[in-house]
Amino acid sequence: MTTQGVFSLQRWLAALSCSLAFHTLPVAAQQPPAPRDTSFTVYSAFTKAKKNYPNISVARPAMPATVQAKTNLTYCSLGNRNLQLDIFRPTANRKKGYPAILFIYGGGWRSGDRSHHVPMAQELAAKGYVTVTADYRLSTEAIYPAAVTDLKAAIRWMRANAKAYAIDTTKIAVWGFSAGGQLAALLGTTNGDKTLEGDACHTSHSSSVQAIVDVDGTLAFIHPESGEGNDSKGPSAATYWFGASKTEKPELWHQAGALNHVSSATPPIVFINSSVDRMHAGREDMIKKLDAFHIYHEVHNFPDAPHTFPLFNPWFEPTLTYTVDFLNKVFKVK
Repeated sequence: MTTQGVFSLQRWLAALSCSLAFHTLPVAAQQPPAPRDTSFTVYSAFTKAKKNYPNISVARPAMPATVQAKTNLTYCSLGNRNLQLDIFRPTANRKKGYPAILFIYGGGWRSGDRSHHVPMAQELAAKGYVTVTADYRLSTEAIYPAAVTDLKAAIRWMRANAKAYAIDTTKIAVWGFSAGGQLAALLGTTNGDKTLEGDACHTSHSSSVQAIVDVDGTLAFIHPESGEGNDSKGPSAATYWFGASKTEKPELWHQAGALNHVSSATPPIVFINSSVDRMHAGREDMIKKLDAFHIYHEVHNFPDAPHTFPLFNPWFEPTLTYTVDFLNKVFKVK
């Protein structure tokens, strides 16, 4: 079979999987989730980065004593597919609840795992936040916009379960790295957009977020700075995710770019970036739009850091600090 033929088959299977997930069928007729693509892991990223940064180490701080966890909680069921999350919160109770953060992992929309940012989530929980690391369907299972609708469902779950986990529903942020950063920015700039809301799980609750932390996530797919969608050596990760190239369905590629959704309703955002410029494609244009609407934003750069910097020391701690300082400021946490 030709490369194009393989891609067409994979695209068809992904679309079929997505379709099945949104229809009510007998359990026996449902297909199990696609096997996970494990090409992007913390270990593989570390092995690659260490070649150029020999002094780095994986960030694995111990679970803080002031944090409690609940893991493998199902936040949405689509047929026989259970989307799960882990939640970390301060052990001390607070009547008015704590600000909350949804973490979104990266991996080119087809790989990765919610465990990648557990260390960051635990550290932020120790600093007075309820933090959530969530699954979402990757391109091997369901094409765009399934990941977006899944994550909006996760935010709705957080509001639906706010009392049980001491969440202040007026202060929910989204934090994402790489593909997760793109998704975080898209979620935050499409507050209230029904076209990307989805129709499954806790639909009586809002999926709006009040702050965005974009860690090396692209803001525009069809843009002079974008490196996404180069199919010269075979379908790119973004092409797999959209199920079509940028020339076949440019409207989808435009829709997924947060740059194209900035409005007066966009929440404050912090950009935390590596030395890889294409990972923040559209950032300067987005800042111009944010400024026009007088929306608060920050930019922090690590000029000599690999794309995967938030997973490793020495960048883990400053990334944590930038995140805490920004969220404390916009949420007025003392």
